Amino acid sequence: MSKAGLDNRHRNHDGEISHKHGNTLIGTLRKIYGQGFAAGYPATEKLSDVLLQLNETSLSQLRRDHETGHLAHKIAKAS
Repeated sequence: MSKAGLDNRHRNHDGEISHKHGNTLIGTLRKIYGQGFAAGYPATEKLSDVLLQLNETSLSQLRRDHETGHLAHKIAKAS
């Protein structure tokens, strides 16, 4: 499921959001995706706590950035 890539880094290719992003706060993700991201959840909630309940649009955006390798960069920039 995970293959070595450049610099022997491993990426998960099964579409699952990696565990290292699970502690990212919803407030940080709203800086990236807008205030409607994970609507109804407090900004202080962790991604891992609401991931299974995200609406389809939010989850699609998040998954696309994860799959293309852009999520970590966007989180770092927004933090």
